Amino acid sequence: MSRHVLIAGLLALAASAPAFAADGDGILSLRWGKNAFNFEGMPTGPQPLRNLSRRPDGTANAGQLVGDYKNPILTPEAAAVVKGKGELAIAGVGFRNSQDQCRPIAPPFSLAMGTSWQMLPMKNGDITIIYDQNANQRHIRMNGIHPANLKPSATGDSIGHWEGDTLVIDTVGARVDTYTSVDRFGTPQTEAMHVVERYRLIDGVQAKAQVDKFEYDEGTVGGGGRNGGGRNAGYNPDTSLKGLELDITMTDPKVFTQPLTARVTYRRLVTRLEENVCADNPVEHYKDEWVGLPRAEKPDF
Repeated sequence: MSRHVLIAGLLALAASAPAFAADGDGILSLRWGKNAFNFEGMPTGPQPLRNLSRRPDGTANAGQLVGDYKNPILTPEAAAVVKGKGELAIAGVGFRNSQDQCRPIAPPFSLAMGTSWQMLPMKNGDITIIYDQNANQRHIRMNGIHPANLKPSATGDSIGHWEGDTLVIDTVGARVDTYTSVDRFGTPQTEAMHVVERYRLIDGVQAKAQVDKFEYDEGTVGGGGRNGGGRNAGYNPDTSLKGLELDITMTDPKVFTQPLTARVTYRRLVTRLEENVCADNPVEHYKDEWVGLPRAEKPDF
């Protein structure tokens, strides 16, 4: 089944869904986006990794990903991995991740990389999230519980509930492989990763200020700097519209010395959902980046 047929079916299911609770008003069924990868820091507490490679003006060199391996949030084992990835970047050698290999992307990496997406309320009350990148999708079972004997899967098992006007999504059981990482700096994760997402609406002017600052400091997608050209995010210019703030708490004892909470700010988009072909049309950003998708040695049937 092609992706556009699948999306059409999901949209039809969403359209036939009963009116969702007031908690969902303003978050569900709208397109949200950002124009920078990775995570924003929190006002206090442990901070996510930032790029040590900086330009003379202090902004990040988004074309050279050197993670802060001395960040105390990292365990020694995780710090060694990040340090090694940074050394590759300094040497001009790229390192692969699940996004550039056209693999399914699990949280938290999907939240670091997802630049445009939409939550669709389903007829049964669940939520499907469609990301524009890699034809990536997640199914959120509302008011459910995780299975007792959970088998790891590509995007993990996600359950959600509303706490007032905040949508909370709890994900465990993401399957990991050679390309799995927390962020673009190659921070590793294990199958013990537990991610809690908390989505809430914020003032539109505040959202624009947070987005502008992070994009300027850390570089926009494809441009490397806020005025460097590259990708057009497609933001709705009307700042009277609410923005969306996502706080992500990541717990993985083999990677982090304590739970890490980071933030992503989104703005409303004027763009429409488009088909994004990845595996059939891979793009190499550096030599020998694409290794191809796994192939079965024998048919399944």
